[in-house]
Amino acid sequence: MTGTDDVLLVHGGTPLEGEIRVRGAKNLVPKAMVAALLGSGPSRLRNVPDIRDVRVVRGLLQLHGVTVRPGDEPGELILDPSHVESANVADIDAHAGSSRIPILFCGPLLHRLGHAFIPGLGGCDIGGRPIDFHFEVLRQFGATIEKREDGQYLEAPQRLRGCKIRLPYPSVGSTEQVLLTAVLAEGVTELSNAAVEPEIEDLICVLQKMGAIISMDTDRTIRITGVDKLGGYTHRALPDRLEAASWASAALATEGNIYVRGAQQRSMMTFLNTYRKVGGAFEIDDEGIRFWHPGGSLNAIALETDVHPGFQTDWQQPLVVALTQAAGLSIVHETVYESRLGFTSALNQMGAHIQLYRECLGGSDCRFGQRNFLHSAVVSGPTKLQGADLVIPDLRGGFSYLIAALAAQGTSRVHGIDLINRGYENFMDKLEKLGAKVELPGRTLV
Repeated sequence: MTGTDDVLLVHGGTPLEGEIRVRGAKNLVPKAMVAALLGSGPSRLRNVPDIRDVRVVRGLLQLHGVTVRPGDEPGELILDPSHVESANVADIDAHAGSSRIPILFCGPLLHRLGHAFIPGLGGCDIGGRPIDFHFEVLRQFGATIEKREDGQYLEAPQRLRGCKIRLPYPSVGSTEQVLLTAVLAEGVTELSNAAVEPEIEDLICVLQKMGAIISMDTDRTIRITGVDKLGGYTHRALPDRLEAASWASAALATEGNIYVRGAQQRSMMTFLNTYRKVGGAFEIDDEGIRFWHPGGSLNAIALETDVHPGFQTDWQQPLVVALTQAAGLSIVHETVYESRLGFTSALNQMGAHIQLYRECLGGSDCRFGQRNFLHSAVVSGPTKLQGADLVIPDLRGGFSYLIAALAAQGTSRVHGIDLINRGYENFMDKLEKLGAKVELPGRTLV
């Protein structure tokens, strides 16, 4: 169990109403910071959120000699890689913590220093996210990898070379690894079955600004022509569509009304369609999107997660909380992470009726269908949720527990809230702005 400083008391039953702002995407900003390592001059990144993953990468960059300082406007960072150097193994390990981002330092460090060290990696426990494929990709570029007791030591005896790579699954992390390595590799790299998420496109925009030559085809093929040198960039990160959808689900589950300043329609179109089918209402303007519960019953739906442009897996967990309040049977088929539905046991503890299945329900067969994973759910609603003791399992599941506690009658004790800081900037302040009745032991917010 966590200490009292990592526990939030949530007094549920009050609709969330008001305005909050989302800044740059958690799934882009740390990667754009790593990309700055590739440049010969300083880079300027705007719309940077104050989240833990950003602090981890900032610390790792500074360990490697990159100067990182605030810019003139709030949320702006200036990153100067003029004096990149090797870092102490113990320091890298200490700074990396539970983050998986250090694996993306490999390519840039191999280009800049000829070697890199990667400690054992953590991250959210939501299913297999093997790093072996990252290392296999780097081997194809010409890196040598030695497994040591404290991690992996990589060397590039000569300049890395472009190659042909086909991903077995359109993994975001593997696609990022290829992009950050291929841009300075000799020759052409062809990556097929690549991830094409908006955050990937934004990273490509960053690299193109630095001088990279990258083309994207409509068949998930990305071609990168290596160049000899890259410069710095100036870039405003795209807003966090995953956080925006989380607050949208919170508005629906609590029968509230939340204006998410910074949310953009283009990257959320699939979510918005599903939100409307469930019975949620939204209104889009130039500055953001307002989400609200229009009254009446919510609709049960069949939902299948998928890679972009499908329904994102990170949208699934917060929306499932709202589906507990929908009339009828909703079917959720998770095809991206095999263990992502484990969070539903706590919702059942609060009064939800959610049954998990090993079969692929409500959609096409997926790669987990024959592997004995509980990756489909049937949600029966509406059910009244009651306050409970909750222990946060992972980032999105944690925010989902928070939504459930806010929607429930009575008081919940939510343990491990610091994990939410990985991807949700100032979420405690945002709860206060929306009128949530929450308190930290020793400090009442509302």
